[in-house]
Amino acid sequence: ILSYDKSVSNIRCLIRINEGSLTSTLRTLLFFTALMITLPVGLYFSSKAYIFEGTLGMSDRDSYFYAAIVAVIAVHVVLALFVYVAWNEGSRQWREGKQD
Repeated sequence: ILSYDKSVSNIRCLIRINEGSLTSTLRTLLFFTALMITLPVGLYFSSKAYIFEGTLGMSDRDSYFYAAIVAVIAVHVVLALFVYVAWNEGSRQWREGKQD
């Protein structure tokens, strides 16, 4: 009976750890999803209006082109940050699971 109680306790502990890691993973995914939508779009319109047309005085056609480049760079930065955070979170969870 003692070993059964210990295994049930271990299962409950593992379920609790998995729920916490699932919540953390979901939060990370939702954060980067929102960042992936808002950052490139915001940078596109703000750089087009304020930097390329406003400050540099570029034509409408040129400002579209350069603003699109800024948005694409922003997408790549967000993706790189997501991979970095996911890699570190996964290796941390793996180390915690290995210590048990």
